[in-house]
Amino acid sequence: MKVLIFDIWGDLAHFKKFYTTSSPLTFSFPPPPTVKGILGAIIGCDKNSYLDTFSSDKCNIAIQILNPIKKIRLGLNHINTKDNFWRPTKKGLHEARTQIPAEFIKDPAYRIYVTHKEEEIFNALLKNIRSHKTFFTISLGLSELLADFSYVGDMEFEGFGEGEVEISSIVPIPFISEGLKLEEGYRYFKERIPIDMDQNRVVKRYEDVLYESQGKKVHTKIKNIWKGEDGTCITFL
Repeated sequence: MKVLIFDIWGDLAHFKKFYTTSSPLTFSFPPPPTVKGILGAIIGCDKNSYLDTFSSDKCNIAIQILNPIKKIRLGLNHINTKDNFWRPTKKGLHEARTQIPAEFIKDPAYRIYVTHKEEEIFNALLKNIRSHKTFFTISLGLSELLADFSYVGDMEFEGFGEGEVEISSIVPIPFISEGLKLEEGYRYFKERIPIDMDQNRVVKRYEDVLYESQGKKVHTKIKNIWKGEDGTCITFL
């Protein structure tokens, strides 16, 4: 199976967790629906069609963490609409703005692996990423958090059922066969992320995933492995 590989990075990222409200927290990496939005922006899909263009029955996505995950908190200024009105200046006890603390990832960098059953879509992605072109501006979760990207390669990956390997990408926990080989100096985390989303932005499937926050490979016995020509092993989400 032919897989397109590219890197994406920026100064800051924020991928809002679905269970946070007034003080937004972020996932440590872009969930698949976010990656699909980035892919759609690269080839020019509008916001009403990219989830269908890159649906899970057509497109496979794997994500690798490149830079260690460093989370910081910053205050965001929001218009103060308490009491159901807004004034551009302070009046009495009513401030014009209210500040909300939000969590961000500092110096985020990820490697994205993509396949697509439709050759036309795959080739459009390959052409634009190779040429460093996009149809829309791409960002890391919020429109203000602009991203850059670079082409890494495209190569054949071969799937095989099960084995003990070092996985470069984020791992769905149901794929792990016999626990995890813990190694000194590694930092393992588990998160529950959205995998599939319909056109109405309703999540159809969540998955528990495992990752090493410094970007190190995870050593485990696992199912649904894909191995590249260069020996890289990944699992698709």
